[in-house]
Amino acid sequence: MCIRDSGYAVPCQRIEIVEAAHPVPDEAGLRAAQRIHQLVQGLTADDLVIALISGGGSSLLVAPAPGLSLADKQAINTALLRSGATISEMNCLRRHLSALKGGRLGAACHPAQLLTLLISDVPGDDPIDIASGPTVGDPTSCADAVSYTHLDVYKRQTYLKAQPGRMTFASSGNGSSDHLTAELFWQQTGTTGLHVPYKGGGPVMQDLLGAQVESSFMNINTAMPQIKAGKLRPLVITSARRSAQLPEVPTLEESGIKEANVQSWQAVAGPRGLPADVKAKVQGAIAAAVADPAIKARLLDLGFEIVANTPEQFAAFQAAEYARWQKLITARNIKAD
Repeated sequence: MCIRDSGYAVPCQRIEIVEAAHPVPDEAGLRAAQRIHQLVQGLTADDLVIALISGGGSSLLVAPAPGLSLADKQAINTALLRSGATISEMNCLRRHLSALKGGRLGAACHPAQLLTLLISDVPGDDPIDIASGPTVGDPTSCADAVSYTHLDVYKRQTYLKAQPGRMTFASSGNGSSDHLTAELFWQQTGTTGLHVPYKGGGPVMQDLLGAQVESSFMNINTAMPQIKAGKLRPLVITSARRSAQLPEVPTLEESGIKEANVQSWQAVAGPRGLPADVKAKVQGAIAAAVADPAIKARLLDLGFEIVANTPEQFAAFQAAEYARWQKLITARNIKAD
């Protein structure tokens, strides 16, 4: 069987030829990939499979991993082509989102003998990059597939759907705010990851910097020193609008993820039954203090957004927060340590 670019096939009596789209995959490429997978089923050790693979064939052999659709693959491929990613970076992601690439077609041929012939017009081309290596073992990891700066939240979300429970999310402990944020993200995106709870935020940062875990949700003022040092890369902001400190980083809503905004907040509380006039006086003093130009500038520099609302407004906000997180905790059966 042979898969060719549309418009390049020639009649052949003994070889089944399929024309498919390139560089963005189409239905014909999907059917051809399914046909190839069908042809290699039930082979024995006496069978011989000859695979002739050429460069540029990655989009022709489209077999989405479980959890992905052809539309997902088309969107990812289009985004990759526009991103400026290198061929190696694009093919790394393609392999991890495929049911045939990254050596999976070769594995499907077992126990038959397999002879792979590779053709490329790029001198020194890595075999794993030629058509994303359908018969060549993949040396890259899941972390490699999500590590490139070109990959946005949408593509990571799609990756999580294709590789459920594999991407690690560190938190400062079971039931912590960063754990709840990850659970909310998974709930709203229909994905899953591997939760890695620590005892506090210090060990989280240490292992994140040491690449022992792949990701974490954390307060911006905690992450900023490492972001500025180039040791961490921000992917998304969980607030409703972009941060002034990281204006180039999109919000979850901008990335197509709704109802998952999370903000860490601080409030000043007094004793129950505080007289209304005293409460109003204290609130006015605090609001004036945080509005002071010197104090406000320092707070903004630390990553804070100043609200300074009224006691009544805060009480309504707090009640909504309690109800929101209680609903998530119950739905996800979250237990604290």
